[in-house]
Amino acid sequence: MPLVTVADQDWIDRVGEVPGAELISWDLSGPCPRADEVEMVVAPYTLSADGFDNLASLPRLRGFQLLSAGFEHAIPFVPQGVQLCNARGVHAAATAEMALTLTLAAQRNVAWFLCGHREQHWQDKHFEPGLADHRVLVVGYGDIGQAIVRRLLPFECEVTVVASRARGGDDLVPRVHGIDELADLLPRHDVVILILPHTDATDRLLDADMLARMPQGALLVNVARGRVVDTDALVAATASGRIRAALDVVDPEPLPDGHPLWSTPGVLIAPHVGGMADGFWSRATALIRRQVGHLVAGEPLDNGVDLDR
Repeated sequence: MPLVTVADQDWIDRVGEVPGAELISWDLSGPCPRADEVEMVVAPYTLSADGFDNLASLPRLRGFQLLSAGFEHAIPFVPQGVQLCNARGVHAAATAEMALTLTLAAQRNVAWFLCGHREQHWQDKHFEPGLADHRVLVVGYGDIGQAIVRRLLPFECEVTVVASRARGGDDLVPRVHGIDELADLLPRHDVVILILPHTDATDRLLDADMLARMPQGALLVNVARGRVVDTDALVAATASGRIRAALDVVDPEPLPDGHPLWSTPGVLIAPHVGGMADGFWSRATALIRRQVGHLVAGEPLDNGVDLDR
């Protein structure tokens, strides 16, 4: 009977009984109980790699399941022959909601209203960009990118998408552009939403040159990873008033007290909470049950990550 670890008793209770498997609690800190028997580890919901080095002490380990969409932090710790899996699908709706929340808040200048509310002052009225009839570029077209596009379209904006490679369209967009087209696409869009993975190829992809290609007053929304944007270049571009930014992720993270991004006009910052909505619990529970079922049946695990990418 395969032995699977989950972070704590709460997860054992949520997942419930899976026929043919046994679940025990281990949060990856300290020695693993029954280490010689464990075949799958489900990590706590975190982007920290604390305790991941303990995976090397599990001789029968076959699968390592993350509860985050991001997986870059785990790659160095995955033993040879172990399948790393991310939580693709679990966070799509919540992160898409956050992308739209940040976009709409910035495009309608909600921060200005909040200042007036706090000061109990009726602010002057003025027109804001909004979303309708504007051009939005979504950079990253996996399950979260698609969820973002699906939510953008009813706002009557023109949506363009970019993926790692160009390909034909689908039921949402007529065409998917390749990342090599990004520099040419940036000047033609009013809002740029980032939801691409952080890899060596995308590290600081949005550097000073790329940011300079965005139109005057354009909005950069980052719900991907902080390091896909050059922070110093972003500070310069926003401090000058040339572009605006709405960020759920930053580099460094957490953003230190006194960092210039905190006080730059036109910058809205959330503390990396894109996936933190109530739907996470039911979706993550369903994923764990499905993966344990695959393990029992000797079937390939879902959401496998290619460690050679």
